[in-house]
Amino acid sequence: MIDFKNGSVFKLKPTGAESVENEVKPLFVPDEHIIGAYKTIRDFVIFTNKRIVAVNVQGITGKKKDYSSLPYSKIQAFSVETAGVLDLDSELELYFSGLGKVKFEFTGACGIVEIGQLIGEKIL
Repeated sequence: MIDFKNGSVFKLKPTGAESVENEVKPLFVPDEHIIGAYKTIRDFVIFTNKRIVAVNVQGITGKKKDYSSLPYSKIQAFSVETAGVLDLDSELELYFSGLGKVKFEFTGACGIVEIGQLIGEKIL
């Protein structure tokens, strides 16, 4: 499992779902589909209609990957911080029962408000 205790885990930029779909599709349950995909140079996070999947690519070749499945049903609370004038990064903090805080940092225009709405719809 990804070590979410060490500050922010990812600094993410929006990417097309098709760029990561083949890597995570085998993990999907019936009727699950990607709503949004965000990527660093190697790692990525996808938001589906059922959960968040964080993928940590490991090793020199990148063939070893850690997939962390974070179901919306386990989120107890969340926080969204939008980008400002000088600080263009936005943040999403999620508090999971049994896991604790998970923090994702996004760069540029990532639609953080829409992500917050999605999570709100799933947990409220």
